[in-house]
Amino acid sequence: MIYTVTFNPAIDYVVRLEAPLEVGEVNRAAGEDCVLGGKGINVSGVLAQLGCGSVALGFVAGETGAWLERGLAAQGMKTDFVHLEQGMTRINVKIKAGQETELNGAGPDIPESAMQELEKKLDSLNEDDILILAGSIPKSLPQDTYELLARLQGRGVRAVVDATRDLLVNVLQYHPFLIKPNNHELGEIVGKVLKTEEEIIAAARTLQEKGARNVLVSMAGDGALLVDEQGQVHRIGCPKGKVVNSVGAGDSMVAGFVAGWMQTRSYSFALRLGTACGSATAFSLGLATKEKIDELMKEI
Repeated sequence: MIYTVTFNPAIDYVVRLEAPLEVGEVNRAAGEDCVLGGKGINVSGVLAQLGCGSVALGFVAGETGAWLERGLAAQGMKTDFVHLEQGMTRINVKIKAGQETELNGAGPDIPESAMQELEKKLDSLNEDDILILAGSIPKSLPQDTYELLARLQGRGVRAVVDATRDLLVNVLQYHPFLIKPNNHELGEIVGKVLKTEEEIIAAARTLQEKGARNVLVSMAGDGALLVDEQGQVHRIGCPKGKVVNSVGAGDSMVAGFVAGWMQTRSYSFALRLGTACGSATAFSLGLATKEKIDELMKEI
């Protein structure tokens, strides 16, 4: 089974304006949507499109948390959240008025008792399960929270980590199955602007030396590159299409890669499906759909 963890889920309230946003004035929306989000939840959503079951873990609170749970269930997603007694699941306001303005909520405080409850759920994971940790850590949790991977050592659980800088670097010692920095994040980690493919490969190998088994590097319109645990380099370009939404594209790539690898145990196929899923989200207003993924798989 695949488990995703979203420490700070959100409901994104997306407001569209026909004119530029006027600060200090009354602005009237031309349209609005509510999107249930968080990086791990995005991964679970695309896995569901691929017919690959998962369980979304994390924390929810208040009526907004109940709304998020109901919405995910309506989309056919299985969840097992820890329910917090105080606070509310955050709402992020996204104002699209030519340029996009964001106001992201802080989210509820997560007490130590709730974190222990999540850890108990992780203790039930078995050999060959996959655990996907994605996204930032709320201020109420210590920045070494991702190091809960230490409790999975020796149990055959494959960890996938999609995070930035120290969050990522600090878990390499636990030999994650897959990490997915983009080329800019990879450069920040190694302290160098990566200008060539050879430099990107060398940087990915540096993270392997520190413990990562497979390093998947997304490069936006330039496609992606994978250095697998056998030392092979896999390179793929992007299908043609108009980018209308970058939110969730990286999460979609992770979902496609994991699903592809589980289905075939082929890294080249996993990279291909991951690229199709990431591109399908980038070319859509929402997350990738099965139809769009299948369409792009024929082009790649």
